[in-house]
Amino acid sequence: MQLSKILLAFQLSSVFLFLNCNAQPNREGENKTMNPQEIRKAVVAGSWYSGDPVQLRKEITEYLDNTKIAQIKGEILALVSPHAGYVYSGFTAANAYKQVQGKSYDAVIVIAPSHREMFQGVSVYNKDGYETPLGIVPVHQEIANAIIDYHQSIRFTMEGHREEHSLEIQLPFLQVAIPDLKIVPIVFWDHSWKNCQLIAEAITRAVQDRKVLIVASSDFYHGNSYQDCKKWDNRTLKQIVEMNPKKLCSGFERQHLMACGGGGIVVAQQVAIDLGADKTEVLFQTNSNDVTGSRGGYVVGYAAVVIYKSSDVDEKPKLGADSELSDEQKTTLLKIARQTIRNLLDGKKPPEAEFKFPIFKEKRGAFVTLNKQGMLRGCIGYVQAFKSLEETIIEMAQAAAFRDPRFSPLQKDEFDELEIEISVLTPIREIENVDEIEVGKHGIIIERGNNSGLLLPQVAVEYGWDRDTFLEHTCQKAGLSSDIWKKAGTKIKIFSADVFHEGE
Repeated sequence: MQLSKILLAFQLSSVFLFLNCNAQPNREGENKTMNPQEIRKAVVAGSWYSGDPVQLRKEITEYLDNTKIAQIKGEILALVSPHAGYVYSGFTAANAYKQVQGKSYDAVIVIAPSHREMFQGVSVYNKDGYETPLGIVPVHQEIANAIIDYHQSIRFTMEGHREEHSLEIQLPFLQVAIPDLKIVPIVFWDHSWKNCQLIAEAITRAVQDRKVLIVASSDFYHGNSYQDCKKWDNRTLKQIVEMNPKKLCSGFERQHLMACGGGGIVVAQQVAIDLGADKTEVLFQTNSNDVTGSRGGYVVGYAAVVIYKSSDVDEKPKLGADSELSDEQKTTLLKIARQTIRNLLDGKKPPEAEFKFPIFKEKRGAFVTLNKQGMLRGCIGYVQAFKSLEETIIEMAQAAAFRDPRFSPLQKDEFDELEIEISVLTPIREIENVDEIEVGKHGIIIERGNNSGLLLPQVAVEYGWDRDTFLEHTCQKAGLSSDIWKKAGTKIKIFSADVFHEGE
């Protein structure tokens, strides 16, 4: 996808034509008559994201379906999500919203920077709602008014709401991800610590005993250097993870850190801390040049961040089969896979199998999966046990890096960003009843005629699929209709796998 610098700069800084989108109100708004004069109309639909409701919902659903659920142990209280056009930052935003998809909240408080209007204090929209092509999102007016009542500098004004894209662009994702959505839209320009602290105090007071989610809308580096973008974003995100909002705000004020919605991040983190949060994690990080495949010209950084109250409870299903491999054996196989790829990038031969452990000589099916910046970069394996485990890992590491037909061959500058995962398979068996499939434990093979498709056990867990969705995606992988698993003549086979990856 080659997109010009002109288009990117236009999406980031231009004032767009006001668009009056025809849409139906959300269900929450049907119980009251909304005043058309108190509905903030969409202004960047049709330019920054699709103005067609069917296409828009389809696009967001695809982003979410292809985004993984992170291993967050605890209650998510706040997110940071980017606000560029969806073609640039939609996948990054999905990494944030995937973590709260399907959860219910009394309100989602969206905090956004004002790019076009300079004003003091805080602008809280306490009218009826915000409209997008997906419908009218009702405002939780009780919370909005409670925030306004906290201090005279917090008020309703159309300043910051009239033509601002940074808040609006979060809403379609929220409409798809969150049921019974109500919002509190907040925009401000003054990112001083005094103002950020005031807003945080007002929100914390207003939301006591309510279940809320805070969303800070922000992009990161803006400039003309890809390398500077990586450097600035890494520094800014490292400071965000430290969980010190005052120090973070100082970094923005001294221009040591960069984020156009930095004040909103400070407020979101402070409110989350006040509500019990103790951890921040960066889920995904990229920039516009990574998306377009360019390394020159104007570049903007994006990240998905969660702020949460940690817990020792792991709600995820157990992944794969019980391990037959020791930690040392797993680490050795991962090192073998990495060394194989390194050798080939350096023009050397792959390593020879040494069979350090007897189990490495056993014939096993196995897959090697490569991820880069949270996205799949290659995955190939043997389902059946054709070769010894160690020989299989060496061969599949080569194949995943250089012969996966979905991707171009791996380049040297990508090596350090690779995350390697290995799945050692158990024997395959055909099933008669899909009730035998356990999400997280089993991988699936769908066969019909000459078509077949396979998905590993970890895929369903990473993407948050239930059993039926897992079956549907396996059918699609086979090039078949998503419901073909229900039809007579379709073979469904299952297997399990010992799944492990670098960094465990």
